[in-house]
Amino acid sequence: MFSKILIANRGEIACRIIDSCRRMGVDTVAVYSDADRGARHVAMADEAVHIGGPAPRDSYLRGDAIIRAALDTGAQAIHPGYGFLSENPDFVDAVAAAGLVFIGPSAAAIRAMGLKDAAKALMEQAGVPVVPGYHGDNQDAAFLAEQASRITYPVLIKAVAGGGGKGMRRVDDPADFAAALASAQGEAQTAFGNPAVLIEKYVTAPRHIEVQVFGDGTHAVHLFERDCSLQRRHQKVIEEAPAPGMTPEMRAAMGDAAVRAAEAIGYAGAGTIEFIVDGSRGLRPDGFWFMEMNTRLQVEHPVTEAITGVDLVEWQLRVASGEPLPLRQDQLTITGHAFEARLYAEDVPAGFLPATGRLAHLQFAGNARIETGVRQGDSISPWYDPMIAKVITFGPTRAIALSALETALIDSEMAGTVTNIDFLVALTRHKGFRAGDVDTGLIDRDLDQLIDQSEPPAVTRALAVLGVAGLHDPAVRGGVTLWAPLRRTVTWEGGEGIVEVLGPGRATVTLDGQSHDIEWRGGRWWVDGSPRRSRIVAHDAGVSVFGGRRVTLVPQDPLDRETEAAGGGLTLSPMPGLVKAVFVTPGQQVAAGDRLAVLEAMKMEHTLTAARDGTVAEVLAAAGDQVEAGAPLIRLEEDET
Repeated sequence: MFSKILIANRGEIACRIIDSCRRMGVDTVAVYSDADRGARHVAMADEAVHIGGPAPRDSYLRGDAIIRAALDTGAQAIHPGYGFLSENPDFVDAVAAAGLVFIGPSAAAIRAMGLKDAAKALMEQAGVPVVPGYHGDNQDAAFLAEQASRITYPVLIKAVAGGGGKGMRRVDDPADFAAALASAQGEAQTAFGNPAVLIEKYVTAPRHIEVQVFGDGTHAVHLFERDCSLQRRHQKVIEEAPAPGMTPEMRAAMGDAAVRAAEAIGYAGAGTIEFIVDGSRGLRPDGFWFMEMNTRLQVEHPVTEAITGVDLVEWQLRVASGEPLPLRQDQLTITGHAFEARLYAEDVPAGFLPATGRLAHLQFAGNARIETGVRQGDSISPWYDPMIAKVITFGPTRAIALSALETALIDSEMAGTVTNIDFLVALTRHKGFRAGDVDTGLIDRDLDQLIDQSEPPAVTRALAVLGVAGLHDPAVRGGVTLWAPLRRTVTWEGGEGIVEVLGPGRATVTLDGQSHDIEWRGGRWWVDGSPRRSRIVAHDAGVSVFGGRRVTLVPQDPLDRETEAAGGGLTLSPMPGLVKAVFVTPGQQVAAGDRLAVLEAMKMEHTLTAARDGTVAEVLAAAGDQVEAGAPLIRLEEDET
């Protein structure tokens, strides 16, 4: 076994690897960028080495700097985590050339699965079912359109070097194929430096079910399946294991296919075989097809660990150090059910835009396994994925595990940035999802009901007003003498209310002309005679109420002055990012919805469009500019109508 390894990653996966290494007595070396000097993974590791600037290309993608850090600190092996260099075969070769061990598959195995078209051909040879499609080298647009017609619509255009939904477009009508192809190729070129695509049949009622495999370079086992069908923009939101509705026959067929796939390339370490499943007829052994193989540990690996009792990171270290597979296939079993929810800093009503901000308050629920790379006071950086944490729950049945997830999300508290937590809670309550009736289109179909943009309940807002008045602290609730004056007006950004103290631990809050009686009794808040599962927390970003529908109020600073809001003629950057392209010039006529620019932020491209018809007056940014949130990019001439 290794005595010291270097972790070539950051965030929650770096912290997760360190946890297993500590338990195994293996020392760890962290690497960090300028943006991560004070990060949690740096504090947790035994040693840490600075490797460059905040942009991934200047730090976490610098294989030479990472290898040098491993050699300088005496590490014997490098664990890549996921993302960054984890599936870069050239990096694997460089690690081996330096006399170090790469904790993962061989460069040859990664190359075999690195391009989707070649991987599918290889899988066909191995007897693994593959979705009907075109996976050849001919990238002529007219030829690809012919292939799409032969496959029959709807079809899916996918970048051969893709991942994370980039370079992927669904096409339902032949008339839309050319535009979708150009868009997919352009995004693939930007994301991967390779515009090549493949065309596949789009499966109706599709489910995304993947199988965890583990190999020693000769033999492989599978650790059963995960259902990852709850997705938005082809990115996973909630994963679970085992898959609902799975039959023993289907599980055996998928597991055998996954093992054949891994053994066909001499796979060593943890990997995932992803299948697309036709859910329209239920789960049937003849209704699944290979999509791709992820030659690394997956983000959602904790749900597999929960139902098998296996520490996959421990297995990675043991096999990479030369040990055999820890268990045979017949020794692996499933116990219970597990869920994982991905908690992000993102603005869901604004189209899931990634967000930044400082975590002024952060407290996770106690009934869940939490994997996180941040702490209270940390900032969500614009340079990296905006994940805050993964929330994992386990139970003897699916219903119990899902209820535990709902509770864990409700009881998790964070303030200082917008998050997707209310959206995740809504998903746990979705009737179809609770029944196990899932497919990859569920979120898009029911998005309106999953995104609640209504005003938070008046009773919740009243509790927040009490917090703004400073009457939420247990040390203050004991006596009225500290609550003077007895009646006063409280202001916050966007509103005001009246708070009147009635006695120790009792007050009335008048908000929007309606009064609410609030009392602290028996260790909880009572509002208008009913107990509330609410907690009021004051922090340096305002006052928040947690424990249900959450709300945050920002006390009004009397020195603040209102600034004139930008009209519909000014396009602002919705977040910090890099301007990738500008499509307009001064004097150009545009219509509402026309593309104005593309902003790249947090590994995603965001198209900015015109809010109204008009004439471009100024272009205030150019391709290649790094801009802050709220920066003006394009101004239209005044609307004279």
